[in-house]
Amino acid sequence: MPRKKKPVQPENHERWLVSYADFITLLFAFFVVMFATSQTDKGKAQQVSDSVKKALEGDKMTQVISAILGGSVTDKGKGNAQMRGPGGAKQAAEQKKDEKLAELLPSLKVLSEELKNEIAEGKITISMQARGLVVSFNQAALFPPGGDAISPDAYDGLEKVASAILKISNPVRLEGHTDSTPISTVRFRSNWELSSARSIAILELLSNKWGVPRNRLSIAGYADTAPLASNDTEIGRARNRRADIIILNEQGVLAEPAKK
Repeated sequence: MPRKKKPVQPENHERWLVSYADFITLLFAFFVVMFATSQTDKGKAQQVSDSVKKALEGDKMTQVISAILGGSVTDKGKGNAQMRGPGGAKQAAEQKKDEKLAELLPSLKVLSEELKNEIAEGKITISMQARGLVVSFNQAALFPPGGDAISPDAYDGLEKVASAILKISNPVRLEGHTDSTPISTVRFRSNWELSSARSIAILELLSNKWGVPRNRLSIAGYADTAPLASNDTEIGRARNRRADIIILNEQGVLAEPAKK
């Protein structure tokens, strides 16, 4: 007896709705989780931020940070790690340089005031350099051309410089400079001898007339090897003919021979 055929079930065209519904449900759940997580993170982040802020206000955290960066802590609990951290070496060097410059600031102010007439007339310039306080006399204000005899007209300015030197204990270097024009006379065979002789002349006057101790003085003759301007013009050559009195600071003393 032939079997009866099962009735064919009509095809369900709505099956995709089930999958779509599942997908929407999962997507909804995903966003719920993300929202909840974000709210939790904000709360935790705020707690961490508050804790760090509170800790930074105390000395203990300052010490920890200083130790990490390689600094030290002062008796007030203030770390100087920044000075030894990134860029700290440069900052420390600049601070030390400022301290060396500040060492001679009182002398700079006094001399600038007392020599203001000579400065205004262009006979003297005063500047603070890395090596110390430089008082520069142009050659015409001190010496005749090709000579080493100090003009009496320069005594007043030199006396003021001597007075400033006697008020402090810094060593002093006396430097002679010439232009590049060669010299050859009975007394001076070269600019080296001329520049050195002028330094010695200033030393003798400072020591003998105003009592500046010789053990604080040194001399140098540079001839034309350290010009301030080009020797191609008369104006430049006039600037290069000079005598410098340098009141040395700590850094400038390092270039001097050690004294016992």
